[in-house]
Amino acid sequence: MPQIRLPSVTAVTLVVFLQGCSATPPAEEASPEPAQDPNDVPELTLNLPEQEDCVCRTDEQSDYTFLEKGFSALAAGDHIEAIQYFQRYQRLESSTRADWEAGIAIAYDSMLPRSPFYDPEAARRSYRRLQKEKTEDMPVHQKILMMRDSLETFVKMDRKINDLEKDNAVLREDLKKREEAIKRLRELTLGQKGARQ
Repeated sequence: MPQIRLPSVTAVTLVVFLQGCSATPPAEEASPEPAQDPNDVPELTLNLPEQEDCVCRTDEQSDYTFLEKGFSALAAGDHIEAIQYFQRYQRLESSTRADWEAGIAIAYDSMLPRSPFYDPEAARRSYRRLQKEKTEDMPVHQKILMMRDSLETFVKMDRKINDLEKDNAVLREDLKKREEAIKRLRELTLGQKGARQ
């Protein structure tokens, strides 16, 4: 039987070493990568179509945070806190729109009978003044528009109630005069009957 000679360990190591050296590029060809700064962020480029006819609107945006908190407080029945929120909104926003919106909200609260600020006459005066200040192109919060409509209904109903009370007073006066006339007529009629007997 023929004998198979195994290569020595030194020969195998030399072959593996040479194969490894031939696989790596020479030192002058390998370029070291620069160390990246973790704060460097590559610029992001978006391939969006350019629109030349784009009309950008920069409407005056209000922060409705305090106004919304006022609505929530009002819904919870806390009228004092609601008024404070409306006043903060008016003070912080300091615009014609915020003044008008806060004015409507405060006038609305003053028309509510359960409010400690209940003053129907003040609500009517505020509503009339605020209606003159509102311009049609002024965008306002939707809930404020509902409050304005409620105020308008309140003012109309209050006017009708005042008219009805005046009519009622006139009718009472007429009724009183008629009752006095009927009483005198009875007295005259009874007096004539007594004279005949």
